[in-house]
Amino acid sequence: MSNTSNTSDSQKKPTNPQNSENAHNRTEDGGAEHRPGPMEVLRQARTQLAELTGMAAESVSSFEQTEDGWTLEIEVLELTRVPDTMSLLASYQVVLDPQGELTGYRRIRRYERGRADSRRPGAL
Repeated sequence: MSNTSNTSDSQKKPTNPQNSENAHNRTEDGGAEHRPGPMEVLRQARTQLAELTGMAAESVSSFEQTEDGWTLEIEVLELTRVPDTMSLLASYQVVLDPQGELTGYRRIRRYERGRADSRRPGAL
């Protein structure tokens, strides 16, 4: 025998904010706290790092949500050379709080665009 109960009851959102899945996103005064999604965090991290360093982000090579916010590894072009394969890139570890505000960054490696990194697993 199949379950024939009305499924619309199970799809309704709870009206009590304490029971809501977003209750943890509320401030002490009851207002909603903005918690950005992954794509917004990526955009904010790239923009904020570029503003602080003056260097444009080329790519995000690592992205992780942590208990304290977000941690990313962002590749930036540090020095343009000719040919382009001789340009210097750097990986920056970027830390953001849960709202996506940058709280710290540090350069963790520097390398030429045309060279594989032998220190990392899976490198050629």
